[in-house]
Amino acid sequence: METILVDKDLCTRCGICSVVCPMAIVSPADESTQPKVADEKAVMCLQCGHCEAFCPSQALLLNLRPDERLPLPDSAGTISPGTIAFYLKKRRSVRHFTSYPVPRENILEMLDIARYAASGSNGQPVKWLVIHDHDVVKKIAGLTIEWMKSLLNTAHPMSGYVPMFISAWEQGHDVICRGAPHLLFAHIPEGNPVASVDAIIALTHFDVAAPAFGIGTCWAGFVAMAAISHEPLQKELGLPTGRKCAYAMMFGYPQYKVHGIPRRKPLEVTWQ
Repeated sequence: METILVDKDLCTRCGICSVVCPMAIVSPADESTQPKVADEKAVMCLQCGHCEAFCPSQALLLNLRPDERLPLPDSAGTISPGTIAFYLKKRRSVRHFTSYPVPRENILEMLDIARYAASGSNGQPVKWLVIHDHDVVKKIAGLTIEWMKSLLNTAHPMSGYVPMFISAWEQGHDVICRGAPHLLFAHIPEGNPVASVDAIIALTHFDVAAPAFGIGTCWAGFVAMAAISHEPLQKELGLPTGRKCAYAMMFGYPQYKVHGIPRRKPLEVTWQ
């Protein structure tokens, strides 16, 4: 099977596809040939799509589900520096949610955006578990408190902090998932040394995309830590054998709107 498909009527033989290929496996065109990937080099293809994405005439198509190709309008994705600056600076960690559930189709739209996150060698190791049922979210919060109790009077770095969380929980305050209607888990293969970073990049895509859908997010650090070592929580999540939780995120519709941008520490940059 050909690695790339080239429309001979559109190809201008500019050579850009050969230059941008990370693996340098696209042979440049000449007067009598078109760009191609030799059969013996095909196994090296990362299926990243750089060759297709950077083709000015859109003559080249990566032969990966080619029937799903979408046209890219000229203005698609264009955003001013000022707009992106305010958009990102307005982003807040939401800890007060409404009880209204986020429709599954909207969650899938956001995850589809996260699907395009960068990953090492385009490995795309991240898969997702969505806890859509609020009752299950509450159960997971309870299992996280259970994990915290196991840290009491131990050498764990959080041992001195967990009593206040446990006390608040026992008084009826959800200090773990903050009443969020949903939880998102990014899970990765065990033994993959870079997949944990890939998962954070993908979760960040979800985090950044969420406000455009009117959704608030908050990184669920306590839940993520508990999922790494607390077996009852691991059983509740039921991840496939050979996969582990990389991190978790709570999300839902925010109860309050953002009306300002707080200060941050001054920017510190070293130039060399």
